[in-house]
Amino acid sequence: MGKLLPVFLVLISILPFLCNSFSPETPTDRRVLVLLDDFAIRSSHSLFYKSLKSRGFNLDFKLADDPKIALQRYGQYLYDALILFCPTIERFGGSVDVAAILEFVDSGRDLIIAADANASDLIKEVATECGVDFDEEPGAVVIDHISYAVSDIAGDHTLIASDDFIKCDVILGSKKIEAPVLFQGIGHSLNPANSLVLKVLSASPSAYSANHRTKLSNPPSLTGSAISLVSVVQARNNARILVTGSLTMISDRFFRAGVQKAGSPTKHKKSGNEQFLTELSKWVFHERGHLKALNVTHHKVGEAGEPSMYRINDELEYSVEIYEWSGTNWEPYVADDVQVQFYMMSPYVLKTLSTDKKGLYSTAFKVPDVYGVFQFKVEYQRLGYTSLSLAKQIPVRPYRHNEYERFIPAAFPYYGGAFSMMIGFFVFTFVHLYSK
Repeated sequence: MGKLLPVFLVLISILPFLCNSFSPETPTDRRVLVLLDDFAIRSSHSLFYKSLKSRGFNLDFKLADDPKIALQRYGQYLYDALILFCPTIERFGGSVDVAAILEFVDSGRDLIIAADANASDLIKEVATECGVDFDEEPGAVVIDHISYAVSDIAGDHTLIASDDFIKCDVILGSKKIEAPVLFQGIGHSLNPANSLVLKVLSASPSAYSANHRTKLSNPPSLTGSAISLVSVVQARNNARILVTGSLTMISDRFFRAGVQKAGSPTKHKKSGNEQFLTELSKWVFHERGHLKALNVTHHKVGEAGEPSMYRINDELEYSVEIYEWSGTNWEPYVADDVQVQFYMMSPYVLKTLSTDKKGLYSTAFKVPDVYGVFQFKVEYQRLGYTSLSLAKQIPVRPYRHNEYERFIPAAFPYYGGAFSMMIGFFVFTFVHLYSK
């Protein structure tokens, strides 16, 4: 009994984590590990944390160099998401390293990375592995002498007021962000070989990245709209990543600050930072844009059961139910671009599914006059939504010898030719035998 007590205590300690873990039925992340450079960031960014907690997230704050931090225990992940608010950390504590973070993302979990002008090589390496390349010049920040935010510091054009948002309601919400977003930090570019990375907030064409404390001797490596201020990644396993070059833009000070863009007469009492980052965090943590498919069925027209195989030229029906997670429950997903392929080496049939606007998508078509092993395939990828990849295999056989029509209409001329030949032969024989 004494030997079983430690095991029992360990199971009790991880039971709360297992009960609140990520689930396909409730895909929103719940357990979030926040790694900090300093516990002062916990109070300076309290509005962002408060927003997460109000939506039901359990935040676990730890210093990034804490020797006891771990992402998993006994083969089970302890968290559903990871927030790195530690731009200057040179080495993570405990069992956390770059490989562990990438494995965490590969398992389908989510990540937020916030850097600044003093970002360490470690943070830059994590970002690079996610498809984002920060400016390598020491002390480089984004500078814009046209689209800067009006401030009390004359000539300090490192405080950017940007409103060049991605045009996607799924990612940023349906409510328009009226005020510009304040940004002060390091810019980054997207890896052209990575098609999964998207710019969410871009710099203006007049921006460039350089060290504003030194004289510019060479042309900057990052200029104009090629500079991304905030980017997101949705991996092929539907894990989501947010990368920003400004930890300050998430601070309470920037959330509450007024903003006026240079050259604009409009002064906003409150910047768009809070709305922008709150909506963006909803997307990153799967509170929006998460799809699931249920009840994939197919059967012959007029029948209910799913057959073990089809025959060429059979009429069949295919249906699937698709739902979207709203943050609290599953709601019917409505779209007009969901397609199904009847596939063998290449699609023989491609049909757009019709919807009843209650989540059910269906179509009917004829099996092609080709036999073999086919698949019903749905490959659905839409900006901002998790991808759906559905496949069901089914063989298609030819007609059996006793299933062909007795008389084929197309062969009637040949039937007529044969019978006319027979009749002609009997007439010729009769005339030849009985004529004088």
